[in-house]
Amino acid sequence: MPTHYKGSPRDVLALNTFIKLTRAVDSVTARLFRRGTLEGITPAQFGVLETLHHLGPLCPGEISAKLLRSGGNITLVIDNLEKHGYVRRERDPEDRRSVRVSLTKEGQAFIGRIFPEHVRMITDEMSALTPDEQLQLGALCKKLGKREGHQPHAGQDGGE
Repeated sequence: MPTHYKGSPRDVLALNTFIKLTRAVDSVTARLFRRGTLEGITPAQFGVLETLHHLGPLCPGEISAKLLRSGGNITLVIDNLEKHGYVRRERDPEDRRSVRVSLTKEGQAFIGRIFPEHVRMITDEMSALTPDEQLQLGALCKKLGKREGHQPHAGQDGGE
């Protein structure tokens, strides 16, 4: 469903594109998580486990940055993963002020078991696109996502 906003053609195009992008992401994500491979954990908890699985022990701030989540949110997610017995916090022996989060044996076994099926489901979802289309979409998403530091044109930020 397109926007009902009656702005400039440029604004309407941007809004319609944004709506399509967010609906596609929401739709694919909902289908993935309805398939039940997360086995009682949230998508955010899955993200932390997957990050630790592939990158090894990290500080909560590093996890937060990787997942684009607030520090407070990541703290709560890690607390809940600790309750499940999937992660542990440990003081860094080199810098006692620093805490590192790592997978427990149970956490490693859990993510190692559910991750391959999750990858299969993602591959199935992405098969709606050709390999070339997947490459194009990946490049476009990267371009859009890396746009940090962009300064809005005068009058677009609500200031001056």
